[in-house]
Amino acid sequence: MTAPQVSALHVYPVKSLRATSTREAVVEPWGLAGDRRWMLVDATRLKAVTQREQPRLALLTALTTAGGGVRLEAPGREPLDVPVPPPGPLETVRLFSHPIEVLAAGAAADRWLSDCLGTPVRLVHLDEPSVRRPVDPEFGLPGETVSLADGYPLLVTATGSLDALNSLIAAGDRPHEGPLPMDRFRPNVVIEGTPPWAEDGWRRVRIGEVLFRVPKPCARCVVTTTDQLTGDRGGEPLRTLGRHRNVGSKLLFGQNLIPQHAGTVRVGDPLTLVE
Repeated sequence: MTAPQVSALHVYPVKSLRATSTREAVVEPWGLAGDRRWMLVDATRLKAVTQREQPRLALLTALTTAGGGVRLEAPGREPLDVPVPPPGPLETVRLFSHPIEVLAAGAAADRWLSDCLGTPVRLVHLDEPSVRRPVDPEFGLPGETVSLADGYPLLVTATGSLDALNSLIAAGDRPHEGPLPMDRFRPNVVIEGTPPWAEDGWRRVRIGEVLFRVPKPCARCVVTTTDQLTGDRGGEPLRTLGRHRNVGSKLLFGQNLIPQHAGTVRVGDPLTLVE
């Protein structure tokens, strides 16, 4: 087995849209630069809209543009460039049960996305991640913040664990649903060269030049059953995780990360455990 190292890096400029792969990424206190600074919300209730409710979001792409804006792309539609909104009145939206203050992206983006999904939605932008949203105080430390990711700045997964999970799926009652690709788990960092489930024991790790704290494993949801190329849903991996990775009624795959300082991570960077 090779020494543990980064095999892939992904950012998600708009929460729940398709991943963008990169060879290197700047690590900011609240996540990778450009990761999940934008989000869709229901036009009336102002609650986050993700692949949980709209699996077709997997078909949409957002590419970061100059100054932190995004270019929205979808099959059969003209792309739309959305600039970062200028400073102005903040709106309060909800991500899960948490209120967050954001800026509205504007009517053009709202129309484009609503037409794609066939339901009224709005696009919003997180302008100041350094102050808008603290990490869950049960696992976070004072001053730690997060972007519009589900709960923590970064998510890391390991190819060794995916291989083990796919072996379990193959031996189960729905082998036709496997093997699953890593994109089902929507990680920021993918590590190769570790034994299956080695990440369960990580508490602090260094990836390249950046030190991370590992606060808790990641509990998985229905998004992992969504084919990220088609938007179709099945039963895996949740059926198999429920049998083999069920801890306190949480189905676990991957680990959350909180950066301890800024820096840059790159594909090929080594991962080392820190005592």
